[in-house]
Amino acid sequence: MLDLLIVVAFIVYGLMSGLRARSKASQSLDEYFLAGRTIKGWRAGVSMAATQFAADTPLLVAGLVATAGVFAVWRLWIYGLAFLLLAWLFASNWRRAGVLTDAEVTRVRYSGRAVAPLRLFKAVYYGTVINCVVLAMVLVAAIRIAEVFLPWHEWLPAGLYQVVASFIEASGIRLGESITGLDPITTSANNLISILLILVFTATYSITGGLRAVVQTDVMQFAVAMLGTVAYAWFVVDAAGGLGGLTDRVVELYGMEQASKLLSFSPPSNVGEAVLPFLVIVGMQWLFQMNSDGTGYLAQRSMACPTDREARIAGLVFTWLQILVRSLFWLAISIGLLVLYPFSPAEAGADGFTAAREALFVTGIDELMPPGLRGLMLVGLLAALASTVDTHLNWGASYWSNDVYRAVVAPKLLKREAKDKELVLVARISNVVILLIAMVIMANLGSIQTAWFISLLFGAGMGAVLVLRWLWERINLYSELAAMLVSLILAPVLLYYFGTDPGEEWIRLGLMSLITCAAAVLITFVTPRTDDATLQHFYRKVRPFGFWGRTAALCGDQGRARGAFGSRVLAVVVTAVSLYSLLVGIGRLAFPPPEGGEWLSWLSLGVGLVLSPVWLRMALSDRFEQRPDPALGVTEAEHR
Repeated sequence: MLDLLIVVAFIVYGLMSGLRARSKASQSLDEYFLAGRTIKGWRAGVSMAATQFAADTPLLVAGLVATAGVFAVWRLWIYGLAFLLLAWLFASNWRRAGVLTDAEVTRVRYSGRAVAPLRLFKAVYYGTVINCVVLAMVLVAAIRIAEVFLPWHEWLPAGLYQVVASFIEASGIRLGESITGLDPITTSANNLISILLILVFTATYSITGGLRAVVQTDVMQFAVAMLGTVAYAWFVVDAAGGLGGLTDRVVELYGMEQASKLLSFSPPSNVGEAVLPFLVIVGMQWLFQMNSDGTGYLAQRSMACPTDREARIAGLVFTWLQILVRSLFWLAISIGLLVLYPFSPAEAGADGFTAAREALFVTGIDELMPPGLRGLMLVGLLAALASTVDTHLNWGASYWSNDVYRAVVAPKLLKREAKDKELVLVARISNVVILLIAMVIMANLGSIQTAWFISLLFGAGMGAVLVLRWLWERINLYSELAAMLVSLILAPVLLYYFGTDPGEEWIRLGLMSLITCAAAVLITFVTPRTDDATLQHFYRKVRPFGFWGRTAALCGDQGRARGAFGSRVLAVVVTAVSLYSLLVGIGRLAFPPPEGGEWLSWLSLGVGLVLSPVWLRMALSDRFEQRPDPALGVTEAEHR
């Protein structure tokens, strides 16, 4: 009963948030998708972290640790570099661009007849294809959670439940494989009911209240999810014998060699030739991905901030919550589960092992946590799910209402300008369509890792071009278009020849990154430049950093862009060294590797602590604030 009360309280809070924000959200797209650009930096940062918390990510971490050890989690941690680039370089650019979506940047950054088609293509590709695949991954995790905690076949009247079961049997729909021993019909019927109820709840406040409701619920959801995670970590570690004996227990169960691999934060000595492919993946994955400059909901949160400083704070809060805070507790859970649910080498090589270890994260909650706290953790997982779903719905709908309906359908087909309330209605309808597409994709997904690998491959060719468009004036619309088209053509070819085997992933990602980046740069030099008028307007409005010498000279602004770029890159480096030093230092002290090396743990901790005041002072000072420059034609209103 206590578990149920906690869940009900969570649902009521979410629905009330949507109702409170409904009036303002209905006024315009700016209010609906960007909350009138009034979101405080810390709230935007927590909202980003809540979205990235996701229901699938802790399951993914549990699977990575079991299959390849702690070192494999660097595949997630390395994204911190991209997040810091967003905080120090790109967040202010997104905010000053004055656009509603990342696809709309094409309108202010490029010139030529292909601007509108590129904007439309990106809106459909990001807002539907990529967005729905990510949503489907989250929903796969949701059904694994739901199967353990929501046994509808036991709760619902037999007559009512049979209607759903009959529909499942007649339609042939299969939503996941059972992890509790249920038959396929019962498993799919239970999962369908759970997914529909969860999505109806999440979509209700997201569709009603827009970004205001999303951010308001995200802050609460992140707090609940972290409280539940901390409680879960405590019970897992306690059941595994406490932090002090965790390493010894892993050695006892798996042997010294395997334990060293499982607990190593650096490449363990026994990985052999596998270390090079992994380092190649980690070295390029943070840059060669479609969110490398914040494209997506991270950019949306940055655009919703009222000042450059607030946008920078949002990026920094997000990065530290994402990479350091949540990771340490997930590691405690994942390593504890290795002890409580050991596996043999034969089991590790069997089909379905990864999916089984991912699902074990959920099974442990049911078996290890007492009532009340189990309800808190369940709400935490539901909150993580809801915060991801609400963001992807809101973000995806922004493309359809702003970049498809307002930019194409209304002026080209209806021959008129779209009205504000009409656009908000389109946004709300788009939410429903996106959900339906995501559910169809979900029904065909298996392991979260496999889906993640595929999504990374499709986005691998975009990152470098998306970063360069802010830093280098020569990038044009054909550069982006080439990268997208080559990615769409090459990804299926690579999947056909190399499959989804994790061992071949470094080849897939390497080829995708190399070929798409080369194609984009080549196209840049053989196609026309963006016209000077467009570049000057963009430069005066956004004041980008990097290699804008020719445009800066035309605007009478010599040297500022390159100098500002250097100081911000230094800030990224200092913050990154501090972040990763603390992560390794605290992590190795909490979960010491069998071979020792305690001095390295304390050294890492010391470096991280010494550098923390440095980047904090840089973040909060006026050093990186840009005042309006009358010489560039920048007004105070544009600056704000």
